[in-house]
Amino acid sequence: MPQSLTWTPAMEAAGGRTLDRFDRFLRSIERFTAVASGLFIFGLMFVGVGQILGRKLFNMPIFGYIDAIEMSISVFAFLAISYCEAVNGHVRMELFLGKLHGLPLWLAEATGQVLGLLVIGVLIYFAWDHAMRAYNFGDSTIDAEIPWWPSKMLIPFAFGLLFLRMLVSFVGYVRMIFNPGVAPVAIHMIADVRELAKEEATEAGVVTAENDETERKAGT
Repeated sequence: MPQSLTWTPAMEAAGGRTLDRFDRFLRSIERFTAVASGLFIFGLMFVGVGQILGRKLFNMPIFGYIDAIEMSISVFAFLAISYCEAVNGHVRMELFLGKLHGLPLWLAEATGQVLGLLVIGVLIYFAWDHAMRAYNFGDSTIDAEIPWWPSKMLIPFAFGLLFLRMLVSFVGYVRMIFNPGVAPVAIHMIADVRELAKEEATEAGVVTAENDETERKAGT
């Protein structure tokens, strides 16, 4: 969740407030897709239980269950991918970036975003083409003959959200290149390993905030 910032005229002139508003708007859509994906997976577990019980106890499996599972892969594999990128939940290789600071770091991050945008742009094009081909040719599953195009159409939609997210991040890094002194907006900051470990331990309940504060005072 992005923290609230106190906007100064200089920060607003650097485009930070406009970028922050678009970032928050995009995050609201990403949260919706993440929640929808989670609820879908949760419901799918009940369908799986129903399939097993129906087949074992009553010899009545759910018709088209395997087909539906195949189609649902696009939901839990792609729908929340933009949200994962927004909260920095993906795996980042920071062996090189971790040694950079200031302008070289922002340039490297912006270059990475450009490369990512090119890759995602190509994936959107071919995913859309594949989905439209399934729609035009009436492609369907073998057993239940469920149309494939809604599932395949979800992939370019998810990649489109990811493209917007990476575009927002790119603008954020370019903003830092031209205005190094402003507050970062809509970009990922390289986290300190020690602080990241403490944060994860706190979230897991292994370390409480009070213990962390006590340890910090003892260290000083």
